[in-house]
Formats: sequence, C-alpha cells, structure tokens
Amino acid sequence: MQTSFGTGQANRESTDLAFTDPLTGLGNHRRFFDKVDRLISDRADDPAPFTVGILDLDGFKPINDLFGHKAGDDILIQVAMRLRASMDGHSTVCRIGADEFAYLYPMVFSEEAAAEKSRMLIEILSAPYDVGERTARLSASVGCSLFYSGDETTEILINKAETALYHAKRSGRGRVVVYTREMEEAAKRVTRIEQALRRAVSAGEVEPHFQPIVDLNTRRTIGFETLARWTDRDLGSVPPTVFIPIAEERGIIGPLSQLVLRKATEAARIWPKELFLSFNLSPSQLVDQNTGLHILAILERTGFDPRRLEIEITETGLMNDPASAEKIVEDLRRVGIRVSLDDFGTGQSSLGRLREFHFDKLKIDRAFVSSILDDRPSEHIIRAILAMCEGLGMDVVAEGIEQEAQADRLVQFGCAGGQGYLFGKPVDADATLGYLRDSFRGALRAKAV
Repeated sequence: MQTSFGTGQANRESTDLAFTDPLTGLGNHRRFFDKVDRLISDRADDPAPFTVGILDLDGFKPINDLFGHKAGDDILIQVAMRLRASMDGHSTVCRIGADEFAYLYPMVFSEEAAAEKSRMLIEILSAPYDVGERTARLSASVGCSLFYSGDETTEILINKAETALYHAKRSGRGRVVVYTREMEEAAKRVTRIEQALRRAVSAGEVEPHFQPIVDLNTRRTIGFETLARWTDRDLGSVPPTVFIPIAEERGIIGPLSQLVLRKATEAARIWPKELFLSFNLSPSQLVDQNTGLHILAILERTGFDPRRLEIEITETGLMNDPASAEKIVEDLRRVGIRVSLDDFGTGQSSLGRLREFHFDKLKIDRAFVSSILDDRPSEHIIRAILAMCEGLGMDVVAEGIEQEAQADRLVQFGCAGGQGYLFGKPVDADATLGYLRDSFRGALRAKAV
C-alpha cells in the first residue's frame, strides 16, 4: 500500500515532468506562463514593472539540416546551458518552442535595461558551438515587453514580446526590439488588413495585372508577368508590398496565389499562342508539396497550355527547403512549364543554386539595371551574368528598365529580354487585351475568324 508521502512525491514528480522540457531540462511554456502569472499576482497591489523576453535562434534550421538532428539537439542543449548560466537568482529562462526560448526578468524595470540585458544574451549565444569535430555559429533575435499595468495578462505580455520579435527578425539577424505603442498600432493595422484580405480572397476580389516582357532588339511583346492587385472597399488600394508579406506570414498566400493564377490563365487563354504568362511562387509555396497539383488543376480547369506558363521563383524561396523546391520544380517541368530564377544577384549563393537547379530563364534584378548607366560595377556584373547564361543556355530578362539608354546599353551587352515601365506598367486584363489589339491586331483577327 502506497503511503500519502509516496503519493505526494509521485504527484510532485509528475507535475515537474509536465512543466519541464525533456531535451534541455529547462522549464517549458507551461512553466513560463505559470511564473509570469505568479509574478503578476504578486504585484497586483503595487504593479512594479518587469520584463518578458522571447529569444529565437536565427538560421537554426539550415544548421539542423547540415549537421543532422542529433547535432541540432546538442546545440539546443548548449544554448540552454548558456542561457541558464546567464540568469541571476531572480530570473527564469524556459524553452517554449523548437528553437525559441523565453525569459523573465523580475528586476528589470526599463526598456533600456531590457534591451541591454537582451543584447548580452545574444552575445553569449554568438560564441561557437561544438558539433562533434566541427563548430557551428548562431545568432539570435529577441523581442521584449514590459509589464506596467495590472490590466495586462501573461498572454498579452507574451503576445507583445512576440510582436517585438517579429519586428526584430524583419530588421535583420542578431537584433533586439522592445515593444512600443507604435508596434501595437502597426500590429492592429496588419490584423485589419489580414481580415480584409481573407474576405477578399474568399470573394474573389484580388485581380491579376499584367506587365509586358519584350524582345529588346525588336521591342515586340513576347509575354507578360502576372502581378496581384487589390483594392478594398474600406482600406482602398493596398500595395502588394504590404499585402503579399501579410498573406505569406498569415497562411493566406496559397489561396491568394491560386485565385490570381486562375484569373490570369482565364484572361491569357485568348491571347496569341506565342505569348507566355509568367507567374511568381512565394517561398512558402515551395515547401508545400501540393503546390504543383494546385497549379496543374488550375491549368486543366482553365484550358491554359502548360507550355505557355513560366513560374518565377526567388533564391530566398529555394533556400528554405531546397529538396522540397527541387521536387516541385521537377513536377512542373515534367508537363512543360518553364522555370525562371527571379531577382538574380540579390541572394547569398546564386551560383551554387544555378548548379543545383536547372532554370530555363534568369531575371536580372532591377537594382543592377537602374544603375547600369553610371555604375561600373553594375555594368560588369550584368556583363558577367549575360556571359554565364550564354554558357549555360539560359534565357535572360532584365527587370526595371525605365530609360531608353538603359535598354540600348543592355542590347549592346547582348541581353535579349526586358521588362519595365519603359515598355508598360502593369494593367488589368481588359487594358491588356486593348494593348494586344493594338500590337497584335492581325493575329487576333485571324483567331476570331
């Protein structure tokens, strides 16, 4: 028969296990919430400030993929040991996600002190990690929030810290951001846009616009790039630089992309057959193995020839999960869809990607084109890209052409394709059809007959 002492000890051990991260031995998210709840309760009568921080390891997934999950676990254990050793007697650190840690500083009362102590943590974590006979380096991003009012709950404080962390990661690696009122307003605006965008996608209110891609020698239009445009009844015209990242981050990009591709292929179906349609895939779509199936289903539904479709992907998208991206690309190429590498020259390992993936086309980033007339390094980079593509048998399109002199210089260098405001701004399907009637009147008349 078990004594009450034994039963109590077993219950405590069970509770400890429920509040402990089994890998690192730190407390888990339940422990952290409990600690913050208790501190808020303790300070109910005198709400003195304290600091909550969320720390996320930058670039941990690539290291995990490179060295293996066992090595990744070893690194997480080393991270936990360093963080635990950096805490004073009042403070707490817990592991609340795969590579995410949370800490509580009861005696840190100001934003300046919170930022300073968080930068110390980043510095501590930046020292090399032992991985067998090799070493690895990591950086970290941190978001902090301060408790000021008894009205704030643990959930509110952690949400604020997560919002600050989001801003830290958006601004680059190894950054600390402390939550501010401006961030709260920005977060509310993002939420409003997200909700309106979800409604718009569901109602089919996001439209494709089309920008011409031309043969630089003849100025003949050879295709169009599809660009998403959205005007909301309350928000007005929302720039794609605003709503596309929100769609990506909030999991809306898949349905949004499918809607725009369906509308684009329906519009392009009646264009002259020699014209191609170019369409961008986001990074998150390159890790979703259903992406290829969705694209093929849309093409079958709209009756658009896969051989007239070009998919544009960025190097950033490839880097998230190269194996997944490669499979999706191969699935698309198998049915005749061409694949372009967009924004070339702005990634971190572009030449390596060209060796690993077979691209049909490369698009030179507008940053080089815009400075081609007055910046010798940009000129040399463009010349090198064109020579490389000729050797690899790849087509080339230069983006962001706005001046005749830029187009002339690109022709002089041997660039065949161009895109930019010089040749046309993105316009809707009806305006594009009018443009085509003017440019391809004979071809459209023959089609109508």
